[in-house]
Amino acid sequence: MGLTAEHIDNKRSNNRAENSHQPVRRRERKMQRFKSLGSAQGFLNIHSAVYNTFYVQRHLENRTRFKSLRTEAFGVWESAATAA
Repeated sequence: MGLTAEHIDNKRSNNRAENSHQPVRRRERKMQRFKSLGSAQGFLNIHSAVYNTFYVQRHLENRTRFKSLRTEAFGVWESAATAA
């Protein structure tokens, strides 16, 4: 046939683009278990607030700061759990 174009068969060449919207895909998977969009949105609003309270990018913090942030997060969680 005389084709001269180089064919690159790299299965993971698009990996950065696929991984960039991974949090959105996780949220969509969680929404599939709910009967209505409203109940899914209510759960995800609470879930994101709790996640943001406890999630610390550990590689950006030293151990002392990480432990103080974790202790503070558990204090917030305890006060919220006893208020409900």
